[in-house]
Amino acid sequence: MSEAFTPWNSADYLETDEDIAAYFDACLEDDPGDGSLIRLGLQNIARAQGLSHLNEEQVNALSASENASFAAVLRIINRLGLRLHTEVLHS
Repeated sequence: MSEAFTPWNSADYLETDEDIAAYFDACLEDDPGDGSLIRLGLQNIARAQGLSHLNEEQVNALSASENASFAAVLRIINRLGLRLHTEVLHS
């Protein structure tokens, strides 16, 4: 008997504002430095919110093949109702 697996979709688990904030914080923290995880996180948040906040250009800017400008990413973050914050890291 073989097991049936369904694809994981993190957007299915972003149900509250707190879920979204914690998820996006994790994406910011774990991003490898190229913005890929930040863009993926924003895609999932937008899907969880029904993509209604973003226009087609903004959705395309989040695609893995697109190199979105920082200004475009900031506009998307704002449209999704998110805010970036900083923390000083001490070594």
